[in-house]
Amino acid sequence: MRRCRCRLPGGGGAGGEGLGRSRGGLTSKLHLSADGCCRPLSLVVTGGQRADCTQFQTVLEKIRVPRIGLGRPRRKPDSLAADKAYSNGPCREYLRRRAIRHTIPEKTDSQAARLRKGSRGGRPPGFDEERYKKRNTVERAINKLKQSRAVATRYDKRGYVFLGTATAAALVIWLRT
Repeated sequence: MRRCRCRLPGGGGAGGEGLGRSRGGLTSKLHLSADGCCRPLSLVVTGGQRADCTQFQTVLEKIRVPRIGLGRPRRKPDSLAADKAYSNGPCREYLRRRAIRHTIPEKTDSQAARLRKGSRGGRPPGFDEERYKKRNTVERAINKLKQSRAVATRYDKRGYVFLGTATAAALVIWLRT
């Protein structure tokens, strides 16, 4: 008799467990969004070789901030600051579609390609330097998460257990602020 088991996204195996080969060996990557107080809003675990921009929509769609009193939780940030890894067409189009103000610097190769096209290259995307200075809140949130030794070293074998460990560390951050 064959047993039917529910599989995690990623097809099972090492890919479904949030493990992948990168320069450091078999590693995992924690994608997250954070608010202005360096508190994690959403977490996603993938293999170490996955690019950041592939999980952009997934991370933003997992944001749920409960309202005080009645009402559905907030699902959309007022504004977003991201690094050059998210400076591509699909990420910018997704943010425009959801009407989220964003500050993402343009990659130098994209800028050179746009300038090469001349007047057909279009306008450069808007960039607010003052708002971009607040991007370090995500880096500080990652540092706060990694204060938990189990998150920093990933002792857990299963991806969903590691995500639970990271979520518990995020809850501690929220409770301390």
